[in-house]
Amino acid sequence: MDLPRPNRIRQFFATAPTPCPYLPGRLEQKLVIELKTDDAGAFFGDLARAGFRRSHGLAYRPACQSCSACVPVRIPVFGFQETRSMRRISKRNSDIRAVEHPPRATEEHFNLFKQYLNQRHSNSDMAEMGWRDYCAMVENTSVDTALVEHRTHEGKLLAVCLIDLANDSLSAVYSFFDPEEQKRSLGKYIVLELIRRAEELNLDHIYLGYWIKGSNTMDYKRRFPGLEAFKNGVWTRVSEVEI
Repeated sequence: MDLPRPNRIRQFFATAPTPCPYLPGRLEQKLVIELKTDDAGAFFGDLARAGFRRSHGLAYRPACQSCSACVPVRIPVFGFQETRSMRRISKRNSDIRAVEHPPRATEEHFNLFKQYLNQRHSNSDMAEMGWRDYCAMVENTSVDTALVEHRTHEGKLLAVCLIDLANDSLSAVYSFFDPEEQKRSLGKYIVLELIRRAEELNLDHIYLGYWIKGSNTMDYKRRFPGLEAFKNGVWTRVSEVEI
């Protein structure tokens, strides 16, 4: 697979192997590159098409020596059609208003973030994140980044999604929501709202990060019609490739 070719020399680096946060007993290694350039937005769009994600001022992609479990996935925006269950989710959440804000950390968002992690991902490394870590995750960015806030008409905060916007796509960096509102299916609702947002912006794809077989927290991604997986250097519909 050919990696993006920027207009001037930039270097990719491999991280040292560390314990995998998803699969016990395995080691994780990443290929990373700095994004702090004048054309970071366009460059990040090229990297996203090659399976990269962003964290702070870096773009990264798994480069594990003996494992390929992390599979990049995306949703084509053009022609996307909600399933019957997704239409029910949209109707169920019709009282929510989504508003885009600059990437600035707030105490209200942080409290929801901690509540979400404590109930949904208490054993993850992210559960140890404090205020400064959260601020860095939200505010330390080299590309066009925003926070999409989801509130009821009465003003109750239900969900927040950190997104990156490239020249032709939108990438969901991280989302969290009220774990007490299980009937709303807020995880799927957030993705549906991002698809509508991308349609309005005439963007081609929504990047959802990585899918790992056997990970219950990631399985929802496979339920979106038209989902594509990046394997062997090619994006292919999930219905046509085994992931």
